[in-house]
Amino acid sequence: MLRGKKNVLLVVTGSIAAYKAADIARTLVKAGLSVTTCLTKNGAEFITPLTLERLTASKCLTDTFDRVFQYEVEHISAAKAADLCVIAPATANIIGKIASGIADDMATTSIMACTCPKIIAPAMNTAMYDNPIMQMNMEKLRELGYHFIDPAEGLLACGDVGRGKLAPVDEICSYILNMLGETKKQDLAGRRVLVTAGPTQEAIDPVRYITNHSSGKMGYAIAQAARDRGAEVVLVSGQVALAPPDGVRMVSVVSARDMAEAVFAEFENVDVLVMAAAVADYRPVEIADQKIKKKDGDMVIRLARTTDIIGTIAGRKREDQFICGFSMETENLIENSRKKLEKKRLDMIAANSISEKGAGFAHDTNKITIITRDAEIPLPLVSKYETADLLWDAITSAREDGNKSTL
Repeated sequence: MLRGKKNVLLVVTGSIAAYKAADIARTLVKAGLSVTTCLTKNGAEFITPLTLERLTASKCLTDTFDRVFQYEVEHISAAKAADLCVIAPATANIIGKIASGIADDMATTSIMACTCPKIIAPAMNTAMYDNPIMQMNMEKLRELGYHFIDPAEGLLACGDVGRGKLAPVDEICSYILNMLGETKKQDLAGRRVLVTAGPTQEAIDPVRYITNHSSGKMGYAIAQAARDRGAEVVLVSGQVALAPPDGVRMVSVVSARDMAEAVFAEFENVDVLVMAAAVADYRPVEIADQKIKKKDGDMVIRLARTTDIIGTIAGRKREDQFICGFSMETENLIENSRKKLEKKRLDMIAANSISEKGAGFAHDTNKITIITRDAEIPLPLVSKYETADLLWDAITSAREDGNKSTL
């Protein structure tokens, strides 16, 4: 995969997610990288130096005063050799130390001594991650040139549910390879991609709205995978609890009308549109100026159809453009999705069943079937980032087979 072996310094800190560092190290070594690991004292409570040494065939650094040979201090040696420094998982503690310029152990001294690019993959409790001090520290580091891989959302080790899980290993490793400029796939380089993600909110009154369960995770993964393959990406997103991806131009929207306007404004300038957003099919005809007060008896809200964004945009598509839609179904997945493909005049549709365990809304994994006019390609249950990467494989292949301008 790599033209020449490059060096990654992988710093592992005291998060329960430290065990995933073994998979990160193994994946990077398999990709042809030279990996040196550095383990904090607290990190060693979750994973042993021996494990990391066996996976990397390299000594795991733990002691600030270890020496490589007589006159070379080890943390300086590791910092000089590194083409990229990765802190994964990164606790609130080490992020705070880095932001404050504290260097009191092997990990922090090595990070401070590194002049190469640095990637931080946070992993912690939701309340810690959302703490204003934590957010301030991350913003400070971003301004200083540090790169962040946003944590995932789900069930945390402490039992809470929310944002704070270490990002999927394949996403972290793809980000690392992309940062090194040595990714296997750069087939979207120079191409412009438009992705929609998340739900829309259709107001009833100033307090209430109609929406759906979309978390935006699939759309964000599609945008990130396109970015990692070299594309210039615009992400039109509904209101979600996800941080904007680095290197992606964000357009934030609320309602279906907002999303339609954003997509119509951007579409002419892109090569590929992937509509992964869960857009409301209906909106209230009337929006109350004041909160509607509860009364005895039932309440009726008249609904009107929203703009059919993907159906409308398909009628404007040039020959050299490609449109992939998403279909979320509870029954007759393939049949209903194929009908949508034909009715909307799409090039491809990703059929997504919420009845599949581990697939659909809110999960970090997904299982889709890619449908074109001539084929049906069922994908396995994998992370949403890997699903996105496989989807881009299918899109590039379909464009080539269709004799259009290839990506």
